[in-house]
Amino acid sequence: VVKDANGNPLSDGDTVIVVKNLPVKGSPQPIKAGTKIKNIRLVDSDHNIDCRIDGFGAMAIKSEFVKKG
Repeated sequence: VVKDANGNPLSDGDTVIVVKNLPVKGSPQPIKAGTKIKNIRLVDSDHNIDCRIDGFGAMAIKSEFVKKG
């Protein structure tokens, strides 16, 4: 079971919110805290979440950096 920063279980299609600024390789600006990510997809990897972020494109994010929104 994949859990967010607060310990809530996540599932495919959930909407999550980033809890801290996340640096992005190859991009001058980070993903800001408070960014809403819609329609996530859970994967079996060290980065638990695949998603698409406006302005950044497809990303893989660790679940401990998001909270259920």
